Amino acid sequence: MTDPKRTYLDFERPIAEIEAKIEELEAAVKSGESGVDAAEEIGKLRAKARDQLEKTYGSLSPWQKTQVARHPGRPHFADYQASLIEMFTELAGDRGFADDPSIMGGLGWIAGTPAVVLGHEKGRDTASRVHHNFGMARPEGYRKAVRLMDLADRFGVPVVTFVDTAGAYPGKGAEERGQAEAIARCTERCLTLGVPLVAVITGEGGSGGAVAIASANSVIMLEHSIYSVITPEGCASILWRDSAKSEDAAEAMKITAADLQTLKIVDRVVKEPVGGAHRDPSTTIRRVGEAVRQELNQFGGFGPDQLRAQRRDRFLAIGRSEMAL
Repeated sequence: MTDPKRTYLDFERPIAEIEAKIEELEAAVKSGESGVDAAEEIGKLRAKARDQLEKTYGSLSPWQKTQVARHPGRPHFADYQASLIEMFTELAGDRGFADDPSIMGGLGWIAGTPAVVLGHEKGRDTASRVHHNFGMARPEGYRKAVRLMDLADRFGVPVVTFVDTAGAYPGKGAEERGQAEAIARCTERCLTLGVPLVAVITGEGGSGGAVAIASANSVIMLEHSIYSVITPEGCASILWRDSAKSEDAAEAMKITAADLQTLKIVDRVVKEPVGGAHRDPSTTIRRVGEAVRQELNQFGGFGPDQLRAQRRDRFLAIGRSEMAL
């Protein structure tokens, strides 16, 4: 996985400077050029870096959280699959046009339960990002997701999805092949499933491309992930015709996990390690796995009609207040 120390965000510059000094001292110790107090100085700098991390990440703005959500070092679907899913067997293709590697999925065991697992994959390096189209799915990706959910319904196993996309691919070819219809059908399939569906927003949850596989019985969201109808940049361009106002848009759109949990759009927020998921992927993945296990257990005794009704009521309740009712 990407070394998070090699990719610092703009607001992390003070942390970067401290950690650069730590690396210099450690290199000096290794080469034998350091003084006797080097170890003590390194310890002080590590404590200072930790304090700076806690202070910085304890008060992130919505725009800063957007940057963290997009950090290349955050765990991707492939990482969750490798760590959480046992005996995973990938299933490819939409049985109509092609396979779309932007959405990957298959069968496996999660938390001791057989399940269909699928999610967006952005890729790590340039070649893999191009291959996975930066996690922006085409129609065949959503049709593949429908095929996998059909399989889950047929065999009575739950579905777990991992969402991390800026949005569905808006290219000409995708539109020609029915992008809007594919997203609508996928969203509909989520809502009509007779088995539990748990969705996890792991990074960006962008537009209909995210909702298409996140219309779930329970939506889990990582602490520094975002979930919105459009990117802050897109919102700023539409409302103010100025993408420089992206920070204002992020604030106004209520895209953070804390805001969305208050609005009852997401059900559970998973706390990230200090400094974000990219600094400690293994801990993040373990916490996500535990949250998914608990949510699946919650719906273990529900029948198909109960699951559909719970899902329906959950989404109809969004945006409604007691006074409105």
